[in-house]
Amino acid sequence: MTAFNQKMQGFLEKGQGAAGRALDKLPGFVQERLAKGLGYPYVFPELDPLIKCMMAAQLKQGKMGFIGADVQRSRKAFDLQMQSIKVKPTPVKQVEDLRLPLQSGTVFARHYHSAPNKKLPMIVFYHGGGFVVGNIDTHDEVCRLLAVHAKAQVLSIDYPLAPEAGPKQVIQCCEDALAWVYQNSRQLKILKGRIAVAGDSAGGNIAAVVAQRTAQKAYAPQAQLLLYPVVDFKSRHPSFFAYKEGLVLTAADIDCVTDYYAEQHQVALDDPLISPTYGKFEKLAPAYIITAGHDVLHDEAEIYSHKLRQHGIKVHYQEYADQTHGFINLTPVSFRAKKYVIEISKNFRKFWDKKGS
Repeated sequence: MTAFNQKMQGFLEKGQGAAGRALDKLPGFVQERLAKGLGYPYVFPELDPLIKCMMAAQLKQGKMGFIGADVQRSRKAFDLQMQSIKVKPTPVKQVEDLRLPLQSGTVFARHYHSAPNKKLPMIVFYHGGGFVVGNIDTHDEVCRLLAVHAKAQVLSIDYPLAPEAGPKQVIQCCEDALAWVYQNSRQLKILKGRIAVAGDSAGGNIAAVVAQRTAQKAYAPQAQLLLYPVVDFKSRHPSFFAYKEGLVLTAADIDCVTDYYAEQHQVALDDPLISPTYGKFEKLAPAYIITAGHDVLHDEAEIYSHKLRQHGIKVHYQEYADQTHGFINLTPVSFRAKKYVIEISKNFRKFWDKKGS
């Protein structure tokens, strides 16, 4: 097994994508043994063994977390990491890069239309990345899968990042993008009254905040898809302490994000502008909330789902117990992650289509 470990370690160092796909084809017990052989020190019995291998390889290379003191370096590293696992993208009938002339300034976006000759619902998507890293390219494959399997249009917004931009600027831009979509519904061939907001992690936070801020407005979304969202900067729940090291998102990452997005812009940690769990819940759109079982953010998102229900908001909550934060970005190397994203996309559309949502 030692020779095999060395071979796989070298493979991982050369190219994460090819290595990840090779690992994904191995039986689970082999993946477990490999993670152990690579010296993965954390005990997470239910965690997907493929993720254990990938985390073990990163730790071996001295990598931990994805946001550090050097913002530009963090962005470049995340971009390179996503490029390294890239495969042939999921085909979508029409994909077009746009410039949106918003009130808050011009912003880039990418429009995915799975059936250009038909009127379809629109999902306005805000990418994750701790408000600091990520862009429409890092989340391109996720948006393609969402467009195809939710049978919808997707508009992915390239919003400004922290620390250069603060919460007021970020949220205003993202709200303006939603308003622009509503104002251009006819040109975009959107089914009447069928606009949703969606996002993962920081993007899930933005989607939740935008849904709250627009609840009483004409362009309020009709549904929310929140994928392991950040919803509470102030509190620390048990999942934070259980999963703060050895996984994709670490406690150190959370500290950096809090500094870059909140503290540097003098925003209180319980301000609904950044922590929607302390916001207003009246007349909010139905919410489809996903959590990963091994994630520092797990508990706050679950609590948020309960709060929404207590205020009479229709909620579907689902936990993927064997996954960690960021799993929707692993679809190019993980069959299981891809299966889950397809499942989420289809089920969100069913949830959205149900009477009363």
